[in-house]
Amino acid sequence: MAAAAAALAAADPSSAMPPGAGGPTARRDFYWLRSFLAGGIAGCCAKTTVAPLDRVKVLLQAHNHHYKHLGVFSALRAVPQKEGYLGLYKGNGAMMIRIFPYGAIQFMAFEHYKTLITTKLGVSGHVHRLMAGSMAGMTAVICTYPLDMVRVRLAFQVKGEHTYTGIIHAFKTIYAKEGGFLGFYRGLMPTILGMAPYAGVSFFTFGTLKSIGLSHAPTLLGRPSSDNPNVLVLKTHINLLCGGFAGAIAQTISYPFDVTRRRMQLGTSLPEFEKCLTMRDTMKYVYGHHGIRKGLYRGLSLNYIRCIPSQAVAFTTYELMKQFFHLN
Repeated sequence: MAAAAAALAAADPSSAMPPGAGGPTARRDFYWLRSFLAGGIAGCCAKTTVAPLDRVKVLLQAHNHHYKHLGVFSALRAVPQKEGYLGLYKGNGAMMIRIFPYGAIQFMAFEHYKTLITTKLGVSGHVHRLMAGSMAGMTAVICTYPLDMVRVRLAFQVKGEHTYTGIIHAFKTIYAKEGGFLGFYRGLMPTILGMAPYAGVSFFTFGTLKSIGLSHAPTLLGRPSSDNPNVLVLKTHINLLCGGFAGAIAQTISYPFDVTRRRMQLGTSLPEFEKCLTMRDTMKYVYGHHGIRKGLYRGLSLNYIRCIPSQAVAFTTYELMKQFFHLN
């Protein structure tokens, strides 16, 4: 959802902020609330679609001992055999609770930061997209990080070996046994360090592809915006292709931080917990024991597979929600 919301906002500013959206009429019509709901629903639909891939990614990244010798597709077959088909959706409830506010916060923060950077700093073009996207992504991460922590802990559990019985129990246990409130922010630093290049490169790549496409082949690749005929936007299928490509490049650059974050989030769930207390120690441990391909980049192919369907559902659902909530 993060990448999809970012790409959507970059691709079609007019759809993100229709004329007059910031005025008194828009406020009376609860524009921000409708925008919040649209982004949240789209994010939930997109994440539910790729939930099995997310579960397998967590299991592979942290080398769960039940699945550590398996690859992506073999793990997708093994999880239902061991835990039933619902095992592919373990932790998805916590993800839905997290992704709804995450998508909304990032979407609204991006618009705020973009306006702020343009008006206060006079920066525009790809650079202001990069800066606003990075700041919005980090804002959303900080606000919703405890929910992501709990979701990862639940997703890592295997049937018959449950440490946590549910979301509330996970929150209580982490708070009681792992240092109180600060326990919910283990792995925040690699998350923030990974989010900045991820969001920045994603915005930069997507914006560049969009500009080149619309300038060189406006008729073939573009169409008038539905809410403003004077604005040319990319066609939906071109949007999806560009968004997927941008997400793949950004994910490749930031993926080692994602692996580090997951291991730090899992904390006491891993036997090597005491060797992974800091970001540096965690990266050193993963690289030393598993190398680059099977360690720092383990599960990356799964992220590539997730990219296109996740963004397709996010874009399609968001467009439907915009119409349903009269955001155009």
